Amino acid sequence: MRKSIKQGKERKTAPAGVAENQKTTNKPEIAKSKGKRLDDENALNRGFDDPDDWMQPKQLIKPDDQLDLSETELKEEFTRILTANNPHAPSNIVRYSFKENSYRQIPNVDQLAVHFSLDGNLLHKESDEARRQLVKYDGIGDDEFTEPGEDETAEEKVEEKGDREDMTPTPAVKDQKLTNQFNFCERASQTYNNPYRERGTMTEPPPRVNFSATANQWEIYDAYVEDLERQEKNKEKESKKQGTGGKRDDDKKKKSNHSEIQSDDISRVGRAAKIVERMVNQNTFDEIAHDFKYWEDESDEFRDLEGTLLPLWKFSYEKAKRMTVTSLCWSPKYQDLLAVGHGSYDFLKQGAGMVCLYSLKNPTYPEYIYPTESGVMSLDVHAEHGNLFCVGFYDGSVGVYNVAEKKARPLYLSTAKSGKHTDPVWQVKWQKDDLDGNLNFFSVSADGRVVQWIIVKSELHFTDVIRLKMDDVTSDGPEGTQLTTLGCGTAFDFHESIDYLFLVGTEEGKIHKCSKAYSTQYLTTYNAHHMAVYSVKWNPFHSKIFISCSADWTVKIWDHTLQEPIFTFDLNSAVGDVAWAPYSSTVFAAVTSSGTVVVYDLSLNKYEPVCEQFVVHKKKTKLTHIEFNPVHPMIIIGDDRGYVTSLKLSPNLRKATHPKEKAKGPENEVAKMEKLLSLVREPAEKANS
Repeated sequence: MRKSIKQGKERKTAPAGVAENQKTTNKPEIAKSKGKRLDDENALNRGFDDPDDWMQPKQLIKPDDQLDLSETELKEEFTRILTANNPHAPSNIVRYSFKENSYRQIPNVDQLAVHFSLDGNLLHKESDEARRQLVKYDGIGDDEFTEPGEDETAEEKVEEKGDREDMTPTPAVKDQKLTNQFNFCERASQTYNNPYRERGTMTEPPPRVNFSATANQWEIYDAYVEDLERQEKNKEKESKKQGTGGKRDDDKKKKSNHSEIQSDDISRVGRAAKIVERMVNQNTFDEIAHDFKYWEDESDEFRDLEGTLLPLWKFSYEKAKRMTVTSLCWSPKYQDLLAVGHGSYDFLKQGAGMVCLYSLKNPTYPEYIYPTESGVMSLDVHAEHGNLFCVGFYDGSVGVYNVAEKKARPLYLSTAKSGKHTDPVWQVKWQKDDLDGNLNFFSVSADGRVVQWIIVKSELHFTDVIRLKMDDVTSDGPEGTQLTTLGCGTAFDFHESIDYLFLVGTEEGKIHKCSKAYSTQYLTTYNAHHMAVYSVKWNPFHSKIFISCSADWTVKIWDHTLQEPIFTFDLNSAVGDVAWAPYSSTVFAAVTSSGTVVVYDLSLNKYEPVCEQFVVHKKKTKLTHIEFNPVHPMIIIGDDRGYVTSLKLSPNLRKATHPKEKAKGPENEVAKMEKLLSLVREPAEKANS
């Protein structure tokens, strides 16, 4: 570079008649020329001491920091590879894969970097398309325009229009719209496409219905004919009403016709409206649905003997908020459907009741609502016929409702003539069909009767199974007779494998083991609690074990062959309800009046609960009932303010649902309970002896 610059300077300073590589000059010949003096004067003026200094030989000056490279090093080529990858694009993005339960690296990364983008619609004025537009714009038709060189008359017509370079429209065609604006885009490209939802956030898809039809002339004609016939029938009905009840005004007729048409329209779109409502709720509660399907408390890995409960949906109905949740029941046939009974446990504040059926697919509003004249104390859904459920009321009557009938009144209802109870019915329970194939259920009441109700020929027929008596309390009757005092039944449960065997809890704190074959005496009586027994339930896996809870703050587990309880748990508050887990023989849950939920797993800890959680939002709220879902790992809890809260169990509370544990079968659950019984049976047998 230095060499080229120096040469350039030499070229500029050297005269035109002197060559670049000239090293010596002929001084005598130059001295004879007339230009010698002028050159000497110019050289002196430029600063040279000697006029001949500028003609000295060339010298190359080497920089001090220049490298000495060999010939091979000088010929070596250094290549630089250019790629289309974006240097700012990240290359180590990872995402969590629910399928593989681990983080996976994303192989494809967007390498596109857009620096500038502009969509234009301009045309060059000398192009054919632009000339066509100019001709069209100035009023010359397509038939008058020809290509250049083909017809000279067209060019003459164009020239007659004036100068085209300014391209300014004439006032006469100012409002004329061009046929082709060159900014056309399809309507589909103008719509905003929502991003697709990931598979991990989707729950059960909403139901779909495919509809297809052809619109032929005869079908349209038939539709018009049906419409005319329906209008004529409406007119005939109106004329009959006018003949019997007098004439009506024309305005009233129009209103009645409008109401009938409107009701028909509502009935037609009822199913579609319900589907849309569920879809809206599914989007509204998308996070809760995702937790219901996929949430697992990762902190359970670091604590072996503790678990947690995650709140999910909260079910409530505006007209039932001031009523107490008196009963809960999952539908055995439909896993997402739950029935809730509303009433009151306060004897001084009794009024109307209500039965609400909720679905997990629509937590904002009940699927079915059945208002009742008396408060609902208990209910139960049939195991095989999911549309039937029986209800026990505060006034002592029992009823059977049919969801398929779509009527607010019960299909069957007991009366004083048909043997209804005289006190509140605390529990009802469906049983297997009798020998004649008739539906039947049992009820227990505070009047001391356990009654079997059989549905025969659209009527309820009752049979007293047993009357609860207090053997240690007698009173003197007239003429020296002895009158026995009836006990007050509060809860009962039938054995799953032994059909005739059942347990009955009383307000006196006793539990009676009874049989359908003996209606006058008990098989065994257990002095279980000091206060009223609120719940008695057999273990779903072990045939000898049952559990009971009471208002005396205790939960007790019994072996029906022993008189003393095997386990006793003090919860420091009145226990409203207790329930066995459907997946484990050693897991049970209870709710207290202080607003806490307690979950025990006897195989992990026999003395302390694995979970004790406060679930109410307002103080002085009492929890009344609890139920496990038969399939999903969740529980529902009712309180005295009319709310039903659903909670999901963490993995530590449902270890029995692990695939390895399930593969062992139900015999494994029986073995777990037998292992516990072997530790406590010997002391209990010694105490009984």
